Amino acid sequence: MNGSRIAALCLAGFAGILALHLSRASAQWWHRAPADFEDCAAAAEKAASKEEKSAALAECNAKFAGRRKPGGGYTYYDFMQDRSFDIAGPNPTPEEQKYIDEQYTAYLEKQRNSNIAAAFAKQQQQQEQLKLEQASLRSETTTEKIPIPQARPKVLQQGGEPRARNCPRHNFSCEWPRLSESLNELKKLFNSNASSKGKKS
Repeated sequence: MNGSRIAALCLAGFAGILALHLSRASAQWWHRAPADFEDCAAAAEKAASKEEKSAALAECNAKFAGRRKPGGGYTYYDFMQDRSFDIAGPNPTPEEQKYIDEQYTAYLEKQRNSNIAAAFAKQQQQQEQLKLEQASLRSETTTEKIPIPQARPKVLQQGGEPRARNCPRHNFSCEWPRLSESLNELKKLFNSNASSKGKKS
């Protein structure tokens, strides 16, 4: 008696599970799944609350990468490249995804080359600027004229002898030209005396 009761309960449980599974399958058959993002977004608009609507739209974004084009077909926007790609369906196929990835690799290489070229151009510009500055400094130092000291105008002393302007009396540096002239006259005098004595003998 107990064995048959257990068997009947197991059979009833199995039948209940089977009926529940069949009812879910038939419900999915009657309820069509969205074909693309636009269908999914239209269904999300019918959500009861704002939170449910936001959650449903986020699910649509996660489920469908492509967006429907007005003329037919789909487009996929890759924000990493800031570029759109035409695709056959609402999501890229493996071949389309491979092509998008290859284009991204090429994009990164182009960006790297562009950055290298920009850095090289900046370095060249800095070197040219440095050369110009150095050449400008060299030309300033070579063209800068060194002032040549000019002879001071001579002022006659009371005895008619020359004396430098603004030169105080009894100053050796001021009196030296006069003393030098006097010494030269003495030399001439001695030389003339020596030569006349040589003639007499």
